[in-house]
Amino acid sequence: FGLGALTISGPPATAAEEPFKQLKLSEKMVQGFIAAQKDLAELAKKNPPAPTDKPDPKIQAELETIAKKHGFASFAEFDDVAFNISFVMGGIDPQTGTYTDQISLIKKEIEDVKADKSVPDEQKKQMLTDLEEALKNTPPLQFPENVDLVKKYRDQIAKVLN
Repeated sequence: FGLGALTISGPPATAAEEPFKQLKLSEKMVQGFIAAQKDLAELAKKNPPAPTDKPDPKIQAELETIAKKHGFASFAEFDDVAFNISFVMGGIDPQTGTYTDQISLIKKEIEDVKADKSVPDEQKKQMLTDLEEALKNTPPLQFPENVDLVKKYRDQIAKVLN
């Protein structure tokens, strides 16, 4: 999600994991998220990802400090905001700016894969299994008003994440 090894966000959780927390985003949250990216990028530059599953307590402390500096109660709250923003950004067409919810996008992809005659059957079967799993584990968007807010800041968000 643009932060290299520093981010905790990922795809929607499977049933065995905690689902990500959907939040009603505020302008302050989105602005804080955008503002924090510079600090996070500098932290990532100074601390290249280490091949370990255990987070470095020093880096975790710095992440907490960055989150609080930009108006978040904790890095966990920042991460929830980041995931909510990316969840909406993933449904915005880069050319048209039109939003389509994740569930509809996955369903369309399933139809496209089924219709694609160039994909070998074995590969197609695996792709469809993966897409069905994604469909099962993707929650509907709980706060549709997040779409307009993310669209308002879309260019700024895209700029700081690229």
